[in-house]
Parts: sequence; C-alpha cells; structure tokens
Amino acid sequence: MAAPSEKLARSLEALKALQDHGVVAIRSSDLERTDRERLVKNGFLQPVMKGWYIPSRPGEVAGESTAWYASFWNFCASYLNERFGTDWCLSPEQSLLLHAGNRSVPRQLLVRSPKGDNKITVLPHDTSLLTVRYSMPEKQDIETVNGLRIYALVPALIDCSPVLFQQNPTDIRAALSTISGASEILAKLLKGGHTTIAGRLAGAFRNIGRDRIADDIVATMRAADYDVRESDPFETKPPVILSGRERSPYVNRLRLMWHAMRNPVIERFPEAPGIPKDIKTYMQHVDDVYVTDAYHSLSIEGYRVSAELIERVRQQSWNPDDNEEDREQRNAMAARGYYLAFQAVKKSVTRVLKHENPGIVVDNDHGTWYRELFAPSITAGILDIADLAGYRNDQVYIRYSQHTPPNRDAVRDLMPALFDLIREEPNPAVRVVLGHFMFVYIHPYMDGNGRMGRFLMNVMLASGGYPWTVVPLERRDEYMAALEAASVDQNIMPFADFLAELVNAGLEGRPAPALPSSK
Repeated sequence: MAAPSEKLARSLEALKALQDHGVVAIRSSDLERTDRERLVKNGFLQPVMKGWYIPSRPGEVAGESTAWYASFWNFCASYLNERFGTDWCLSPEQSLLLHAGNRSVPRQLLVRSPKGDNKITVLPHDTSLLTVRYSMPEKQDIETVNGLRIYALVPALIDCSPVLFQQNPTDIRAALSTISGASEILAKLLKGGHTTIAGRLAGAFRNIGRDRIADDIVATMRAADYDVRESDPFETKPPVILSGRERSPYVNRLRLMWHAMRNPVIERFPEAPGIPKDIKTYMQHVDDVYVTDAYHSLSIEGYRVSAELIERVRQQSWNPDDNEEDREQRNAMAARGYYLAFQAVKKSVTRVLKHENPGIVVDNDHGTWYRELFAPSITAGILDIADLAGYRNDQVYIRYSQHTPPNRDAVRDLMPALFDLIREEPNPAVRVVLGHFMFVYIHPYMDGNGRMGRFLMNVMLASGGYPWTVVPLERRDEYMAALEAASVDQNIMPFADFLAELVNAGLEGRPAPALPSSK
C-alpha cells in the first residue's frame, strides 16, 4: 500500500497537469474523487461553489481571501466559458474599468448573455456574478483579454451608463485619453444615430482637454443632420490635463490619481519643518532608530525576527548553527539584507538632505536598495540571481487584497511615470504619502515591495525635514486597511491620516514604537 505522502504526491501531479494547461477553475469532473478530496483536505484545493474549485496554498488561514482574489478573473473567465461558450461578455461598465487598467475585484461582476438567467451566483468573500439575459453586441465589438470577453473600448463608451462618469471619473478619463482622434468613435455614433451619446462624449472629451475631438464629434454629427447638444457628464474638472502623446491608460490613470489625491494629503499632513542644516544630527537619529525600524518593518512582512538577531546581523556575528532562531536561515538572510539596504538608503537620504531632487535620487538609487535587500538570500542560494534582474516578469497578488497590481508590461511604463511625479511634486507631504502608496500600488517586484515602499517614504520624509518614521507592527491591520482603501476605492484620506499621526508623534518627540521584550 502506498504511503500517504506518495498518494498526495500523485494527487499533486494530477493538479499540476491541469495547471500546466492553464486551468484555474477546476470542475469536480477534472479530478478523480480521491485526488480531489485529498487535495482539499491538505489545503491544495479550495471550493468555490458546488462542483467548482480553485488551487490554494496549504497553510492559508481558514477564511483567508488571498487565493480567491488571485484567482478571481481567471476563474470567472473559465466558469463563464464552460457555462455559456462564447455567448457572453462583461458589461460595458466593467469593460471600461478594465480598459483603464483597473483590475480590482468587484463585489458583483455583471455579465451579459442571451442565455443569462437574471440570477445571482454567490461566490466567496462577499463577491458574486450576476448573469443578465441580454443580446450580444456585434462580434467585432467584443475583445478577449486574458480570457475575459469584454466590450471593445468605443462600444463600451457608447453603451455604458452615464452614471459611470460620476462614479468612476478617474477610470473613464484614463480610458478616454487612449483615443487619439474622433474618427475612432464617429463611425459608431453615426451608424447608431446616437445624438445624446455624441453630446455626452463630446462633453467628456472637452472635460479632459481634448477639444479637437469634441469639436469634430459635434461638427460631423451636425453635418449628418443630427441635432447634437454637448453636455459634460463629469461632475468635476480633471485635476490635471493629460498629454495627448501618452497612450498608456495605466500611466494616465496614475497621473489622474496623483493629482486628485494631492489636496486631501496636504489638508491632513503636518507642515514640513524644512531640510535641517545639521545633517550629522539628523543622520544620527536615523542610525539610532535602525533596530526598531528593522524589527517592525520585517515583522510586518511576516519575518520572525528579534532585536537581538538584528543586532547580531548588523555586527556580522550571527551564525546559523548558534541556536534554533538563527537556524531559520530565511529570517537571518532577510535581516542581513535589510541592514545592507538600510545603509544604501542612508546614502540616498544624505543626498536629499544636500538638496538633490528626491525624485531623481530615488529613481537612481532604488535599484541598489533592492539588490542589497536580497543579496544575502542570493548568496545563500535561497533565491536565484535572476530575481535581482529588475522589475517583476510575472503577475503578483497582494495577500488579502481586492487590488490586482498592474501587469508586468504596465510596470515598465508606470515606474518612470511615478518617479516623474515625485520629481515634479513641490509639496514634501504629497511625496511622502503618495510616493509610498503609489509604489506599493504598482508593486514592481515579486517580493519586498512593502519594505521598499517604506524606504521610499522615509527618503521623502527627509526631503521635507520630517524625522525617520517607523510603521508599528501593532498597527499593521490599520496600515494595510488604509492602503486597501486607497487602492480599491481611491480614498487616500485614511492613509494620509495614518501616516500624519505617526509623523506628528515624531515631530513632538514621542518615542519610537517599542521593541518586544527580550525574555
């Protein structure tokens, strides 16, 4: 009789065979019953609904949402293809959000299909599918993106609800900005005789500063004897006029978010003291807070470290064979990497204190921080040297988060845009809050994004003369919830308030967060 480990190994081979074929939504019939039950029992499969499963990681806490949020879009695509074949597509509203680069997991995904039953399918973690019986758009009006059948951009703009312009102005402006001329949209407007929609879209283009497109839409429709009355569907003016040369909706969305979030940050953050003249004293404070900073920052990321381990790593006096704690090599390598990265960040802080532009400094230096952060793990063989090659080459997901970071190709456009925004930003408080938030929103690396984001935050704090600030482990849940509100709901206020409170404590001379007892 085969040992339990051999049986599990065979079941895992069956699961791997499915995953090698790109299967994410796994039906009961895809696996033998014994394999399926064994994989569920050992945490490698997670039920979604009756007869359907997704892969998961053993060790995930019961009720954890990470596996579901990471699988959501692929699961829905596979499930809908199985249920409806090709007779389905996402709503024009959801299609527009995806065109704008917004892949946050929605609470309810609206799907159109002539076979729809107008019923809600309940999914995990308060999400659901609503399949509405609806005639399909013309074949040429549908695109397939990562398995999802969505409205093409122009048909989505024509068919979407006007309410979307008020509910998701950043996303719609980002989508509109990718259209280079009126010819892309006029054929559909003229063919359908869409006078009201033509007036709405003309007003929308004028709102984002594309007067030429707005004028062409109105003039052409009127030349065809349609009575078009232009109206602005947005409730506000855009926070910034986007360049007509930028074709990436991700970059345009980032710029819109940055400028929309500036004022709430400025209103909430303490006024910058200004760069101190005594650089030596400022840097001594940075050195003094190192152990506390390393402990809390590493612990937030789930590493099990102690102040004593951090101190020994700093002195290079640790030995993996000394005791049980040091034998946890991964934690020791993380602590050593944090120390090396901290030294590199200190050099960046010094440059900023000497009045170099902080955006240029972090653009030039962040790659060095990252290499130092993981160099010990490379040396120890825990990671592959290719992991230090640069920005990520795969999709990444954030634990517990509905926010899906941009795809790897978008990252290459977004990171230079982020550093441009930091370089151009005159207010240090905005650089602090939005620099940190936007970095982890993009999530440019497979690992280490939180630590890197907090390093960037502290360099930006130095650019305003604020003290080095530690995010306490005890407030991790509040910290992550504030980042989630900014990422999913575009509400920066909780995150600005959170960081402002921590910075105010430092300005008032209150002590840094405590270290755990050494008992």
